[in-house]
Amino acid sequence: MHTSHQHLQASNQKKEGMTSALAWVIAVCSGLSVANIYYAQPLLDSIALEFGLSTASIGSVITVTQICYALGLLLLVPLGDIVDRRKLIIIQMLFSALALIFAAASDSYPLLLIGLAIVGLLAVITQTFVAYAAHLSADSERGTMVGRVTSGIVIGILLARTVAGSMNDWLGWRSVYLLSASLTLISILVLIRILPHRPVTDNKISYFQLLGSTLRLYTSLRVLRVRGLLAMLIFMAFSILWTAMVLPLSAPPLSLSHTFIGAFGLAGAAGALAAAKAGKQADRGYGQVTTGVSLVILILSWIPIGLLHTSLWFLILGVILLDLAVQAVHVTNQSLIYQVRPEAQSRLTASYMIFYSIGSAVGSITSTHVYAWSGWTGVCWLGAAVSTAALLLWIVDRQFDRSLQSRVNHNHRNNM
Repeated sequence: MHTSHQHLQASNQKKEGMTSALAWVIAVCSGLSVANIYYAQPLLDSIALEFGLSTASIGSVITVTQICYALGLLLLVPLGDIVDRRKLIIIQMLFSALALIFAAASDSYPLLLIGLAIVGLLAVITQTFVAYAAHLSADSERGTMVGRVTSGIVIGILLARTVAGSMNDWLGWRSVYLLSASLTLISILVLIRILPHRPVTDNKISYFQLLGSTLRLYTSLRVLRVRGLLAMLIFMAFSILWTAMVLPLSAPPLSLSHTFIGAFGLAGAAGALAAAKAGKQADRGYGQVTTGVSLVILILSWIPIGLLHTSLWFLILGVILLDLAVQAVHVTNQSLIYQVRPEAQSRLTASYMIFYSIGSAVGSITSTHVYAWSGWTGVCWLGAAVSTAALLLWIVDRQFDRSLQSRVNHNHRNNM
């Protein structure tokens, strides 16, 4: 009987774990969801032309989306700790599809901003997916599974630009959002069939208590504060590149098509490969080393990026290095923070990703203004400065860790 009970328990553990097939389905749906906040980047000049906007002000399209994404992180993602994540995901995806249709049908710039604001608010489904994957995964493979889902997110971000650029050339920018709405509705049908029901771990607290506990994580967890600040800086650098890049590529003397510009997203696919690898390194205890090496690569990536007008091959190399570095740090960040409070993964995700959204929003709006003021050279210096700040933050944190460990060891020897 005891043996039978052990077999039943083992079977349940296996059944409740994250399977490889489920991980890939979640990865694909995460990629489709996060793509919604990146479609606009290669469309900026077309949207500006249709609604008569200046180069400097068009960055507000990305900024509004990212600000609302940050609000969604705070107000929606923590719900995953107190309600059925399956229902939460499906309902949000349905409203997201409706918001995408609204954006596609908008006939004025204010209406477009409203539509994209709602799209940004609901795109946080991606982070509910990440927390869901972490919840279903065993401790020994959590970093790997989070890395796999993040691979889907990276591919979604990169293909968003490729697809948006191509469709803008063929059918206009509105077709991009109609396609996304269609794919979202198809995803809902798949998820209804495949997502497992799971009981929530902390459903006795109210919504406002939940929000309060989300904010209190900042005061109690130093790893969250440090990794959140790193996320803000690396995604500021990421957004500086990808928001401003369309402007010199589409202008003379290059005058590239949106299809060609969107294809640069494919060059960053190495970032998706790095994501899963970084998760494995974090599982093995090499999270800090991975972070340091990646931040050095991030700084160096701005050298070839700055040579855009010399050769597009330099830009391709720089894009690969930057995306690889950003996603490696991002996955490592998530792996490290999920280890500290497994029962609060949705709240940890929300708390961490708010920094990401702030960085993306600031990077978008500053990059277009800096480009208008000092061109591509100014954009590259801005990106390199932000990347250097991230490395300095990591170095200071490492020194603090070593100092703290030294004091602990000293006190331990004295007590002996």
